[in-house]
Amino acid sequence: MEYFVNCNTAPLAPYTTPLDRNRAAHLYRRLGFSASVETIDQAVGSTAETVVSALMSQALGAPLIPKPVWADWNGSNYPEDNSERNQLRRTQEDDFSIAYAKNLLNNNLRDRMSFFWSNHFVTELDIYECTPFLYYYVNCLQRNALGNFKTFVSEIGLTDAMLYYLDGVYNNGHNPNENYARELYELFTLGEGNNYTEEDVIETARALSGYVERGELGCEKVSFDPERHDTDSKTILGQTGNWGYDDVINILFEQRSTEIAGFICRKLYEFFVHPDSNDNAGNAQLIISGMAATFIANDFEIAPVLSELFKSQHFFDDEAIGVIIKSPYDFYFNLLKESSFGYDDTTIASLINYSGLLSQRMFDPFDVAGWQRNRSWINTNFMIGRWLTIETIMEEFFNADDEQFRTLGLSLAGNDGLTSNDPDTIANHIIDFILPKGLLDASEYDKAYTIFRGDVPSQYYEGGSTPTWTLYGAMEAPTQVYLLLQYLIRQPEFQLK
Repeated sequence: MEYFVNCNTAPLAPYTTPLDRNRAAHLYRRLGFSASVETIDQAVGSTAETVVSALMSQALGAPLIPKPVWADWNGSNYPEDNSERNQLRRTQEDDFSIAYAKNLLNNNLRDRMSFFWSNHFVTELDIYECTPFLYYYVNCLQRNALGNFKTFVSEIGLTDAMLYYLDGVYNNGHNPNENYARELYELFTLGEGNNYTEEDVIETARALSGYVERGELGCEKVSFDPERHDTDSKTILGQTGNWGYDDVINILFEQRSTEIAGFICRKLYEFFVHPDSNDNAGNAQLIISGMAATFIANDFEIAPVLSELFKSQHFFDDEAIGVIIKSPYDFYFNLLKESSFGYDDTTIASLINYSGLLSQRMFDPFDVAGWQRNRSWINTNFMIGRWLTIETIMEEFFNADDEQFRTLGLSLAGNDGLTSNDPDTIANHIIDFILPKGLLDASEYDKAYTIFRGDVPSQYYEGGSTPTWTLYGAMEAPTQVYLLLQYLIRQPEFQLK
């Protein structure tokens, strides 16, 4: 697949042209895991200001995952038998994964962002092995997804999942463990080597010490033990004093606000706009600087930065559309949302499993640096896995109710679906919605047209003065849409959003 160079020179100024279907779909595919054709079409003709403001409001008011009955369990609540205990935990994990996946599907920006942050403030369930910790970790992600980043950094570091994952529970007084302090700077706030020293890491670890009381029952909430906190003087980022946890966060944001804003806004830019932020042809650096200025001016509130970005000319520029490779979750969930095909919890569980097989296992990025995204999603093995799994999913949808394929085609074709006898016109509507940049050239469109025409005799399309085929009325139409989709999902362009 061609590597897209970032040639986007559009500014951060507001995009005021009413949205067409292509740009409305672009917004929903980036801001969430896409939307139904009906929802996308409702945005057509509106301004980015109107649509983004509504979606931002919805995200800020989205409900949290309800607290499971096991949220405050500890080891004593689980069976003593290892096999039974592990099975119960797997059941809890599976149920919670489905609940969270439903939030990804239904809550657009809020849980697009909570999922983004899960790959920034990384923990691995396989390491800390406690579903109650998982619940409170995800709760923290959801509550802070669009909130204040400083508050977020402070809260996430004291979640039990993070304390166990990065060894904060072993950070004892005068025998400090540096893991969390290092990642706090390197991965979570500043970026590797960005204006901090090895001595800052060591001193910060001392200041973060004391959150080590773990109880004896297993899977218990961690508490602070003042007897195991280093109370000696420490020098952190040039500031000297008897610092503790809150002091570290305050000093970090006071002394390195520019570095934090630049680092986080670059990650947001690469996630939502283009994976190449170190461009030579475009103006990504200027856009990131503008985002960072907004971040600082709003005391590290996340929502104003995203609101400005999603309403900008830069975000809606042609050079920003169809240039990000879909993650496994995008790959499956976008199709699920855009098709409006019927699904249930079993379907969602299958998609979670398939995503894990393609290297995006929910709640378990493969290391503290998280999923690396982009081209890593589409090596040879993963591409074959994508094709085989999504073809299976599509076949299951067709076998369950083939008429939903006609319904999808009609929603994309509009009035042409009711009246047009030209199958190429109908196929073109479907292709140009499913693929954000369409197919490569006319010859590729011709191949797709041939697939869509299928085995229907040509006289039904071209039968003198009275051809009889329409998408609305033809018995073969659901199969035609199905075969076209099966063809399109194997195309390189389908890997992009």
